Amino acid sequence: MAAAKKVPASSLFVSEPNPRWFGNRENEAGNARWTNANWLKSRFHFSFAEYSDRRRDSFGCLRVLNDDLVQPMRGFGKHPHRNMEIVTYVVEGALTHKDSTGTEETLRRGAIQFMTAGTGVYHSEHNMSADSPLRFIQMWIEPRRLGLPPNYGSYESSREERANRWAHLVGSVGDNGAQGVPVAVHQDVNLYVCELEGEGEELPAYPLKWGRQAYLLCMEGEVEVQSRDGDGKDGDAVALARHDACQLFGEREVALALTPSGGNAHVLMLEMRKR
Repeated sequence: MAAAKKVPASSLFVSEPNPRWFGNRENEAGNARWTNANWLKSRFHFSFAEYSDRRRDSFGCLRVLNDDLVQPMRGFGKHPHRNMEIVTYVVEGALTHKDSTGTEETLRRGAIQFMTAGTGVYHSEHNMSADSPLRFIQMWIEPRRLGLPPNYGSYESSREERANRWAHLVGSVGDNGAQGVPVAVHQDVNLYVCELEGEGEELPAYPLKWGRQAYLLCMEGEVEVQSRDGDGKDGDAVALARHDACQLFGEREVALALTPSGGNAHVLMLEMRKR
């Protein structure tokens, strides 16, 4: 298996569902504040809803990764979840969340949110802005065990935490190495986010260990992913633009660098045990 495998944006399934399926009004044709004709544009990295592909059912414990763009005053009405760790990262705009545990809050760029669905929970997600779109990355992670009590939490990371460094935002419950990580889920998985800023900026190498794998998503800008094996030999560099992803397999050192024409870049990486 190749040490790095690109997942180009052009290969992703794009879903634009009927607004009535989620309790929304009809689309607003000609609304200058909308950046897409349909209320939702969702890019599916793995099989989900109307999309089914046995070659892309999951990646390790990562069952779902959806890149969602929601237009102003639209969203997902109340719906149920069970037995899944659901992690959401806000790329732009403001996400308003309500759930059956009594939680209600609005999260903005750089915020991470988690929900242990466990024995069952209802929630809704909306873009309550009248002027701006909302974009977020939602990930479903298979838990270590079923039937967990529902739980919810969030953390708003600062730009300084993410600037030119790996910001460790999600770790594993019970993992001593994840102490101090703001969000913990019931699975052996780590989530990192970084924003590369400045011409020629390069991120310090991340040590992807033997028996581990990672899924890296370029959310904004352009980056070059360079991986080196344990003997220091470089693999082929993988260039990623907005919406591209890359699968990585250890033992490697993973380095990121801005491409010459890319400007700033915003990247998310999920690291986990290899299955």
